Amino acid sequence: MDPQRGRTNRRRFLLIAGIPLLGLAGGTAYALKPPPPYRHRVRTDPEPLNTRLRPYLGDLAEAHWVGYDVDGPAEDRGIPGPDSRIRLVGVARLAAGGAEAIVSNPEYDFAPGAEPTGLPEPLAPHLPAGAAWRHSPKFDAYANPPGARPQVSGRFSFDTARNLVCFDLLYLYT
Repeated sequence: MDPQRGRTNRRRFLLIAGIPLLGLAGGTAYALKPPPPYRHRVRTDPEPLNTRLRPYLGDLAEAHWVGYDVDGPAEDRGIPGPDSRIRLVGVARLAAGGAEAIVSNPEYDFAPGAEPTGLPEPLAPHLPAGAAWRHSPKFDAYANPPGARPQVSGRFSFDTARNLVCFDLLYLYT
């Protein structure tokens, strides 16, 4: 038997057998690779916010916000639960004089508050530096009424100089 011919047959066999094995190994590695982290998409359409927040804030003139399921997309969950937790967070400009009208209402007893924290990273550029945020637990209670459906909890902070509201709300659908 010709030694060159035997070597060629072995090479051909390894090539023919190796290609599917490489494909299988690559597919397995791809399947086991963790998905990239979820990237929040900043929305600028104020109408969905106006629908929910108009009774408390009036009409919003412009907004930068994110809404997402806290527990992740439904296809990422194991056994789906009966509850869905939707976080609605953002910065919005109120109608002219809106922030001042809310903050000056003595019923809410607004006080200087800390800069909002814990916002998704893509919202950071829309949170103005040096804003004089004001907060009121009484306003939060008014805007998050008990017994509402869906249940809502969260915080509102206002900057009257820029006529802004920063909101961080959690809606629980049961």
